[in-house]
Amino acid sequence: MPHDHGHSHGDDHGHQKCHDHDGVHSHAPEVSRNNERVVLVGFLLTFGFMLAELAGGLLSGSLALIADAGHMFTDSAALALAWAGFRFGRRKGDERRTFGYMRFEILTGFINAVTLILLVGWIAFEAVQRLLNPEPVMAGPMLIIAVLGLVVNAGVFWMLQKGDRDHVNIKGAMVHVMGDLLGSVAAIAAAVAIYFTGWTPIDPILSVLLSAIVLRSAWLLLKASLNVLMEGAPGNVVVSDLREKLVAAVPGLLRVDHVHVWSITSGQPAATMDVQLTDTADPAEVLRGIKSQLASDYGIAHSTIEIDVGQGDVGCSLEQSSAK
Repeated sequence: MPHDHGHSHGDDHGHQKCHDHDGVHSHAPEVSRNNERVVLVGFLLTFGFMLAELAGGLLSGSLALIADAGHMFTDSAALALAWAGFRFGRRKGDERRTFGYMRFEILTGFINAVTLILLVGWIAFEAVQRLLNPEPVMAGPMLIIAVLGLVVNAGVFWMLQKGDRDHVNIKGAMVHVMGDLLGSVAAIAAAVAIYFTGWTPIDPILSVLLSAIVLRSAWLLLKASLNVLMEGAPGNVVVSDLREKLVAAVPGLLRVDHVHVWSITSGQPAATMDVQLTDTADPAEVLRGIKSQLASDYGIAHSTIEIDVGQGDVGCSLEQSSAK
């Protein structure tokens, strides 16, 4: 796009392309040491009890406990990946990775979602096997382990709420732990039912019901993380509406073209676009107006705006590539 390629960070060289943050990054989630500490402690508690729950499930013969232990294992992995995401996310950009390592947290969120979906499939398969070939279940040990699991999961969930819940990693970890809370409740209900009635099919049935609930949350997390990885527009942005709103709201703005909006990481959207101005417009004023509208209406603090100086018939190379 051979338009005007001036670039300004607040200097006075008269450049007409502006790339600015306008101080709005304070509204985006921070990669903080508090988040890192929260998920690390959560990992240690979850992984430690996962071992105890697995042993209890094998001892009692409960699929619900074994399934919940498997879920807690993925929780442990999720929390470990979240910790790594926050740890790497603090690293500054360099010549090869100009945005730094902020997107690492999106990768971990994607991995968390995939592991949850795989786990649900495994639980469903095991549940069918248990229904076809029922096995004895020791209700007493099952109940004790399930109650302890409920206490541990409630503690981890409470701890995660002290972190920044706008982060996709914190969201993903909370989804995992919420699934564990439901798993512990299901295991308690199954243990009580088996103790009083001896009806062991309740164990795999409750495991399947739990898996259905977890599957929905995992699917939503998968879609959200995949949208960021695919450079999709944030959910609050419709590009055609954005164009119309900017032209209507910013005096001197005639046309907006070649708009690209994506998220660098959770809570940090970015945009690039070409704009055409009226003959009497003040370029600096128009740029300030566009950036103000982007920040207030869409939360976009990082934007690069290029002023078209009479070559609007030249297409965007990205759009041409996508059309082939």
